[in-house]
Amino acid sequence: MASHKESIIREPLVTGKGIDYAKVTDDILNPVENKPNRAWWIGFTVASLGALLWVFAVSWTFWYGIGSWGLNKTVGWAWDITGFVWWVGIGHAGTLISAVLLLFRQKWRNSINRSAEAMTIFAVICAATYVVSHMGRPWMALYCLPLPNQYGSLWVNFNSPLIWDVFAISTYFSVSLVFWYTGLLPDIATIRDRGTGWYRRIYSILSFGWTGSVKTWQRFETVSLILAGVSTPLVLSVHTIVSMDFATSLEPGWHTTIFPPYFVAGAIFSGFAMVQTLLLVTRKVLGLENYITMFHIESMNKIILVTGSVVGVAYITEFFIAYYSGGEYEQYTFLNRFIGPYWWAGCMMYGCNVLMTQVMWFKRVRTNIAMSWVLSIIVNIGMWFERFVIIVVSLHRDYLPSSWAMFYPTWVDVSVFIGSIGVFFTLFLLFIRVLPSIAMAEVKLLLKEQSEEYKLKQIEEGHLDPEQVKFYKNSLKKFDSVDISVYENA
Repeated sequence: MASHKESIIREPLVTGKGIDYAKVTDDILNPVENKPNRAWWIGFTVASLGALLWVFAVSWTFWYGIGSWGLNKTVGWAWDITGFVWWVGIGHAGTLISAVLLLFRQKWRNSINRSAEAMTIFAVICAATYVVSHMGRPWMALYCLPLPNQYGSLWVNFNSPLIWDVFAISTYFSVSLVFWYTGLLPDIATIRDRGTGWYRRIYSILSFGWTGSVKTWQRFETVSLILAGVSTPLVLSVHTIVSMDFATSLEPGWHTTIFPPYFVAGAIFSGFAMVQTLLLVTRKVLGLENYITMFHIESMNKIILVTGSVVGVAYITEFFIAYYSGGEYEQYTFLNRFIGPYWWAGCMMYGCNVLMTQVMWFKRVRTNIAMSWVLSIIVNIGMWFERFVIIVVSLHRDYLPSSWAMFYPTWVDVSVFIGSIGVFFTLFLLFIRVLPSIAMAEVKLLLKEQSEEYKLKQIEEGHLDPEQVKFYKNSLKKFDSVDISVYENA
């Protein structure tokens, strides 16, 4: 069987000169083995203050109850479930990048999958805290799990979509955690071998005796494929089950069959936007421009564009379903999003998620780092407002005008949400401080045929089609980590 040959016209996945196995290890482990720089400390300080705010707000909620939130008889779900669904959606991109792209042999995932997987773990943790806080009696959360029945019947209500959430999210978290940690083992072993003293002993325990033998690598790849196969259905199932919290009800604006695919597309949409937000800052602060290249940024922008367009089609379909149903309550619910007191939230939802993302059709926008970063933040703002519109705007005016009510968040609502963002970034900053944010072992696989240096060597040997070489040189102009002058005489 002929060996696979990488086409010269494909853009490199690793850029820079003098990139060999040793340099990859040094560059990626530099933030782990050395003292953090000033930018990391500033980010960690701000994130830690947010985390402290979260601890205070959640403690206040536990002490005084959820009456300290802005909930009322009409709007029983608000910022709490909005934040829960928002965080679960953000956690979707990690599994998609890790599992689905691995099964499809997309090698551009190698530089971004580690951070995306970590983001998934931390986002699901933030989502779970909302569920426990909203229970009102958080010490009873244990009884949502399938416990032994030695003390009598303890069966939960399996007809409740909220119990489906517990099983779906706990399964998603468990599989994602195992997948993430399994991929870390080779890199942890590398840190172990380079360390000394207590530093070496800690990473030796974490590496689970990784030896790097052929048999070890064979088992590693087998386990990775199995976990990818198990994780792939979770990409569809988890947010489908979350959508059933709404779709199985009789509330106008909720009981629609479009919710499962609509929620999944929105989750991938917001998840990739958060990955983009984190990686654009990480690559600059940690100096990883040679490994997280413009090709990765543009590829993620393309997925954001596609999923954003799918979400836009879902919005249009929702309006058509409401119109075609002939139900006056359903029709008014969607009309209320534009003419009701929360019209501004509806405008933010449609503007951020549909209109703003359409500028990504232009290559100049997709390859502009500043604009990509701003757009990724806009997407996450828009997706938060989407969940707010679905939950609060659908609830605040129900069948009886006598029970209509407005929702006004209290300082506790705001503090819990802002604090959860602080918890998320605190965990992520600690992660990039103690573990490699890029999978070293997987990036090294790209050096032989998909690095810029290897492709430059092919050009200099003069055995390539001049038209292909010209096409390749033009494609490099968008890379901010490539010295174009090197190719002038090549």
